[in-house]
Amino acid sequence: MLVESELLKQLPSADTERTQIIKAVIEEIRPNLQRDGGDCQLIEIDGNKIMVKLTGACVFCKLSSATLEGIQSKVVERLGELVRIIPVAGAAKITPVAGATKITPVAGAASARH
Repeated sequence: MLVESELLKQLPSADTERTQIIKAVIEEIRPNLQRDGGDCQLIEIDGNKIMVKLTGACVFCKLSSATLEGIQSKVVERLGELVRIIPVAGAAKITPVAGATKITPVAGAASARH
């Protein structure tokens, strides 16, 4: 389910079709992201700026910029106008893994100093 801000709910009816197209593009991409443990949420539409939040595995993925570019190109193709997809940071917290141990260098593995 997409997260919709109050702003999205109050858009004029002229923007409703545009909003639906943007939502549809994100909904098409979400199953692929979810399959890899991530997700994408629509946060806000402000003119030609579309704010999205990547969650789960997408947060630290090296290919997240490619994902955002893919979303942007699909939205541009469907709308026929230039838009910019802007990732917004969430309140993601890194929780330490229970039982994790500190990695220490193996004796003799460090370079010798003279």
